[in-house]
Amino acid sequence: MEYLQLLNNLQNSLAANDTSFMLGQQLLPGHYGDLSHGLLHACNLRQALQILIDSQARLSPLLAPHLLEHKGQVTLHWTESYVTPRLRGFVVEMMMTAVTSMCRWLSGQKLPWRYSFNRTPPAYQEQYFVHLGQELHFNQQMDAMSLPVEYLTQPWPRGSDIAVSAAVAHQQQPFMSLLARLYDYLLRHIRSSPTLEQTSADFGVSPATFKRYLASHHTNFQAELDQVRVHVTLQLMQGHDYNNDQVAAYLGFHDANNFRRSFKRWTGLTPSMLRMQVSGQES
Repeated sequence: MEYLQLLNNLQNSLAANDTSFMLGQQLLPGHYGDLSHGLLHACNLRQALQILIDSQARLSPLLAPHLLEHKGQVTLHWTESYVTPRLRGFVVEMMMTAVTSMCRWLSGQKLPWRYSFNRTPPAYQEQYFVHLGQELHFNQQMDAMSLPVEYLTQPWPRGSDIAVSAAVAHQQQPFMSLLARLYDYLLRHIRSSPTLEQTSADFGVSPATFKRYLASHHTNFQAELDQVRVHVTLQLMQGHDYNNDQVAAYLGFHDANNFRRSFKRWTGLTPSMLRMQVSGQES
């Protein structure tokens, strides 16, 4: 993918710790024709994020954004679309900065985002402080940014429903990547314990071909399934206060002990350790 190669070249040639953040500041609303016009005239945060999600293949082709609401919080989290493992951290920094910068400009205020990163703390944390702020949490289970839900509907100064409707009226969604489509598929079918065989059949290919496709994206079916299970577990625990038995039943496990062992394999944490981690962040 040319865009991915361009970012790789930039990272190699510039070799500066703030490159991803500086690129992100220029990315949105950007120069995407009607889509940029729609973002520029979004009436509020919810409308802007919906445009970003609906037009992910154009506005965020390397990482797919997803929106969740729970317990008075809204969370925008990111999953892989095309990005390589080597560039993932770079692109996460870029896209979080892009959303942060866009929201600050269009809302006229600095929104109280809280950031979670599925990585160890980098050596250049000062760049995170400068471009994102102080609310940073590393070694988390997903790359996400969250804030109180009331910010979703606060009116933005440039907002115009007419302009947004005209901008997005005739937009056609470009073809989504395999990983983005697979994530959505697994999320829809997670309660029925999807298998490689059934999933590949639904995607119209053989299991062997599906494996090769996923290998070309530096992943495999089990890793993608486990990622969705972790994200669903987080949502059930944080948003609905599910206990281990309830989560196990939701995900199709025979009992809570089986779920607990699997969760430790997925994340390196027990469910109780995760609850303590989440509780520490919220406090």
